[in-house]
Amino acid sequence: MDMTDNTRVLVLVGSLRADSLNRKIAEAIRAQAPAGVTVDIADGLGELPFYNEDLDGDGAPEAVVRLRAQVAAADRLLVVTPEYNGTMPAVLNNAIDWASRPFGAGAIKDKPLAVVGTAVGQYGGQWAHEDTRKSARIAGAAVLDDIALSHAHAWGADPSAEVETVEKFLAVVADLASYQAESAAA
Repeated sequence: MDMTDNTRVLVLVGSLRADSLNRKIAEAIRAQAPAGVTVDIADGLGELPFYNEDLDGDGAPEAVVRLRAQVAAADRLLVVTPEYNGTMPAVLNNAIDWASRPFGAGAIKDKPLAVVGTAVGQYGGQWAHEDTRKSARIAGAAVLDDIALSHAHAWGADPSAEVETVEKFLAVVADLASYQAESAAA
């Protein structure tokens, strides 16, 4: 990636909890973003009503309009999510649903998207990440399956305080930011 370019990465955090480890990771990524990369965290996912076509269109709720504008303005999307009951959190799937509309022309269409995160357990949320990639792909995103990081942690551990762990997440962001330039050169 040409460092004179600025790549805008929008992060969708799959947890609404203020002290969420995944939110802490997203904040660490934002604070330490690689040169040439601006990272914004989409706030207000909890304000989105469940997707309902009756609410959509010209009179869509303000939270929906805001999310769609943030997704449209981003060059890349990074999902940072835990795993809830073996899958992705409902709030995250709902955000993807809203960003995918209108069908075939939603703000998420063709956006390079990667999924990372941390979860308790030996697999680090891999099922949630797989389901998130599937949903985003169906919604029209250009999902990068080869750019991912599932981090397992123990109860009480804070991966955002571990320098090596944060460096791994930052490497994913750098790969995501440079993805288009690399694929165009191939």
